[in-house]
Amino acid sequence: MKRLIATTALIALLAACSDPPFDETSQIGPNPSLPKPKQFLFPPMHIAPGEGWKNGAVPTVPAGFQVKALATGLAHPRFVYALPNGDVLAVQGDSPNSEPFARLKQLVFEIVRSGADNQPNGPKPASRITLIRDANGDGTPEGTSVLLDNLNSPFGVAWIDNTLYVANTDSVVAYPMPLGTTKITAPGRKLADLPGGPIDHHWTKSLVLSPDGSKLYATVGSNSNIMENGLEAEKGRAAIWEIDRATGASRQFAGGLRNPNSPQFYPGTNTLYTVVNERDELGSHLVPDYLTSVKPGGFYGWPYSYYGQNVDVRIPPMLRRPDLVAKAIPPDYALGSHVAALGLTFYTGASFPAQYRGGAFIGEHGSWDRYTPSGYKVVFVPFAGGKPSGKAVDFVTGFVDSKADKSHGRPVGVAVDRTGALLVADDVGNTVWRVTPTAPAPRVAMR
Repeated sequence: MKRLIATTALIALLAACSDPPFDETSQIGPNPSLPKPKQFLFPPMHIAPGEGWKNGAVPTVPAGFQVKALATGLAHPRFVYALPNGDVLAVQGDSPNSEPFARLKQLVFEIVRSGADNQPNGPKPASRITLIRDANGDGTPEGTSVLLDNLNSPFGVAWIDNTLYVANTDSVVAYPMPLGTTKITAPGRKLADLPGGPIDHHWTKSLVLSPDGSKLYATVGSNSNIMENGLEAEKGRAAIWEIDRATGASRQFAGGLRNPNSPQFYPGTNTLYTVVNERDELGSHLVPDYLTSVKPGGFYGWPYSYYGQNVDVRIPPMLRRPDLVAKAIPPDYALGSHVAALGLTFYTGASFPAQYRGGAFIGEHGSWDRYTPSGYKVVFVPFAGGKPSGKAVDFVTGFVDSKADKSHGRPVGVAVDRTGALLVADDVGNTVWRVTPTAPAPRVAMR
């Protein structure tokens, strides 16, 4: 009890602190400002407690757009996926809770996070996939059904050739699924293992199909902040894995990516992009999370260096790898420190204005490792010539109140449906949001 009281008092003290003045825009783009690193007994720590959306409140979108709930009452939707027939999958993943509390500050963080990720009296976390049927594409579903239940902390999914691939926290599993299926009853077939427990620090695993459909790419986050759980715990992690869809054979495609999520191929190319959550506990403005293209065989620094070849001095001298630091590839585009970028999709629809086409929408779950909030929104990054071009702009906001003492929701996965609407999974608001232009999009004929 005394430990709990002391921890609660520390949380209150941390929440009362503030960050030093800093130009946040200097960390958005290809050449971010990188202040000197700091080290802490307890790092900056604050998350706006989850409250949910009340009295008909909705997120804020730019002029010319509107947002409405496509589905509510879900159990922490983390990822959203649009099928070719218009059905939408909402993946709800319950954390495996398999990491031991090795450090007091980790215990403090878990207490802080538990108040932010769960709204009072909201649905209990679950590990299932819900199918949302909107056959005519008008944003008012005809119904929902539980497609799959009792999964092992799922996150990413991909569909091709009447088969649904699900990335659980420890494996990729294939299920037979013709379009139109509302409930899968056949057993799944394990295609490939993924690094999981007993420690499973970054448990979410994302999936994307190669442009030709022959391969799957799975993201696997690190098992620690900077390797504090040991080298063995990091085997196969902080990487993107390539999996042959026919045989299940796998190989590491790229490494040194601390917590990559939501990989996507840029439309019409073989260039793979991903968003990455960088390391913590170096200060409120270090290290920026980022969006980057991923080179086959590339190494991106973790844990030895950040943002290219900036050495992390916290790595013990006997574990340092100057040879790998020298090979570390700088990311393409910084998104700001600790925004927790988890969702990525490229806009391939036709209903949004022309300036959005080909650009990237990114779901930023929101910070914990700073006193003032960062993220808690969906941003848009314009592209030109297949590369990021220009400053990111806020697109879906209002998830956290002006005083940063309450969060209505926290965006995670993003997707574009077949009508061109943007879908956003909100895992604290327990909602999938649908953003469309104010002028109604053309209706889709029922199939």
